Amino acid sequence: MAIYNVLLIGGGGREHSIAWKLKQSELLGALYAAPGNPGTEQIAQNVDIDIADFASVVDFAEQKQIDLVVVGPEKPLVDGLADYLEEHGVPVFGPSREAAKLEGSKEFAKKFMKKYDIPTAGYETFASDEFDQALSYIRKKNQFPVVLKADGLAAGKGVFICETEDEASRRFRQFTEDENLSKAAGTVVVEEFMQGEEASVFVISDGHSAKVIHNAQDHKRIGDGDTGLNTGGMGAYSPAPVLTPAILEQVEREIILPTITGMQLEESPYKGILYIGLMITEDGPKVVEYNCRFGDPECQVILPSFENDLLDLMILSEAQRLDERELKTDNQFRCCVVLASEGYPGKYEKGKPIKGIDQVDPEALVFHAGTSRTNSQIVTAGGRVLNVVGSGDTLQEAIDHTYKNVRRITFDGVYYRSDIGRKGLKHV
Repeated sequence: MAIYNVLLIGGGGREHSIAWKLKQSELLGALYAAPGNPGTEQIAQNVDIDIADFASVVDFAEQKQIDLVVVGPEKPLVDGLADYLEEHGVPVFGPSREAAKLEGSKEFAKKFMKKYDIPTAGYETFASDEFDQALSYIRKKNQFPVVLKADGLAAGKGVFICETEDEASRRFRQFTEDENLSKAAGTVVVEEFMQGEEASVFVISDGHSAKVIHNAQDHKRIGDGDTGLNTGGMGAYSPAPVLTPAILEQVEREIILPTITGMQLEESPYKGILYIGLMITEDGPKVVEYNCRFGDPECQVILPSFENDLLDLMILSEAQRLDERELKTDNQFRCCVVLASEGYPGKYEKGKPIKGIDQVDPEALVFHAGTSRTNSQIVTAGGRVLNVVGSGDTLQEAIDHTYKNVRRITFDGVYYRSDIGRKGLKHV
């Protein structure tokens, strides 16, 4: 049996959960995480590599005889890390720069969906010096709410749902004036608002075939009842009952297969994880967005449910042999609640000591997202700090199990939503 040394790129909750799953593989040799976090250091060797310096990643891979690089976050993929590694003979799990444009450019994704007749919201695009024309377009359409999306990557914070023309005008100014958004908003997509319930389907593809791993529902807004600002995600649960077997079959037929086939026709075969954000409307499922990696925090509820050997699937995907496996999930529900720093997604303080992680029961999981170690103490180091994952035979049991353990962890200013998973209960 071949043994594989793996380098995992990334340092958030998603990467901690990927490392946790990879560690269970009989195929795994050495596991490195760059940069990793205090959670990954318990199961992998954290290494201090500048992941934006692709040459350093290749040097490390060669020194440690890495057999597979697994890229967790979207930015290195959009910037072309997978291409660079392949050019230097290092096997990698993750899409090419061209394939990752499905996430890296909202304009590219919308044009792609229109070309291949993939259901999505109607839209128009405007350059940053055309915001007057964009407002004129919104005024003429007079359909509110209206959705504004920065074309490029904005860490989950480049989407605004505007209820009025005045709000749209303010958000256009924000795209121009906010230094964190202006780079991503050289082009803005103005999109019709889709009414319905959101859910996500996760697919693994080897460029020719694709298989559904699982599905989930994320909670993007900071406040209970889906109020307040968008965030990177405040919690998730899986599976999402709104995705009935009939709807999942429709998603596969009308969205997944045309997407994988379309990328082949574009001569940019999609290899890696494809996350398809959906709106379940009265007219059926429509694509809200594509992402070129596992969702965060959806990954944290999907991987514990996944019965296959993740490393085995990644190796087969890289070799275009995905058809050799059938994918399986268990019958459990899982719920993830994000513990965040007070002030997130705005300004927040770091360095708050965290207590109670060791009080969580053995059946629950805690994945580190924004933490660091100061001497022997784990402290806060980000907006989203920890992910607590519980499970159960029913969704209600999973929710109860999660919150029971959430309440055992404390730090100064800890904040979390109290309603993760509640939307799913109405379907069961």
